[in-house]
Amino acid sequence: MKAMGKSWIQGKVVAITGGAGGIGAALAWKFGGAGARVALIDLDEAEVKNREKELREAGVVAFGQRGDIAREAEGVAAVTEVIRHFGGIDILINNAGISHRGAFRDAEISTIRKVMEVNFFGSLICTKAALESILRRRGMIIVVSSIAGLTPVLGRTAYCASKHALHGLFETLRGELCGQGVHVMMVCPGFTRTNLQSKALDGKGQVASHSRTMVGREAAPSEVAESIFNGAGAKKRLLILSPAGKLSYLLFRFAPALYDRLMTKRLANEIQRQETTEK
Repeated sequence: MKAMGKSWIQGKVVAITGGAGGIGAALAWKFGGAGARVALIDLDEAEVKNREKELREAGVVAFGQRGDIAREAEGVAAVTEVIRHFGGIDILINNAGISHRGAFRDAEISTIRKVMEVNFFGSLICTKAALESILRRRGMIIVVSSIAGLTPVLGRTAYCASKHALHGLFETLRGELCGQGVHVMMVCPGFTRTNLQSKALDGKGQVASHSRTMVGREAAPSEVAESIFNGAGAKKRLLILSPAGKLSYLLFRFAPALYDRLMTKRLANEIQRQETTEK
């Protein structure tokens, strides 16, 4: 793919998991508006069809497909249907995910497994299903990770584990695909205004009642989509999107003990704030 202006994406097939809302929908609008043919895969059939309709009404060539990517048969079937519909996939954006908040000691293994099944295995399943098509088209795999995939975040063990696993898988895959014309880009957004955190799981697998901690400014999904589009055009390997995320990454890499102390202090302050609020 030729990374020059917006022409590089014209006519390419871009498949996006978690495409019905949030960053996924913003990506569909950005890539579709630049001339790509867009396929959306999402668990919510009604919403994914709504996004398809809206995109088509705006002149974007779009296709919505319902699929639970955490279930191997459904994930494979969804990707296969996209390939059947468009004839192939040039770019796969592994965007779908869920979050978890709470201490490891309070988390049930079933909750951790659910986070891993969606965030890690969902991306693995879709990539495996799309890989031969992407290889034939010398395309691209984009993985929406998190700064939690590069640094530890206390109270987010399941989420961090799933995102770290994505880096292990896809950065290794990048090496395996070296010389075969397929590019892999890892993306680590900062805090973004989506419904992901409002649906974060607690230790028992229920929607968490306490709010998340946040560092820095909260970005709009459209800002994240713009950065991912530009990063894809430039064939970036790693995209860290927020100043706070870049600082956290550098601090943990070069001064891990200091990072741990600062994070532990912030978590203790947050727990105290929540306890005060709940009284």
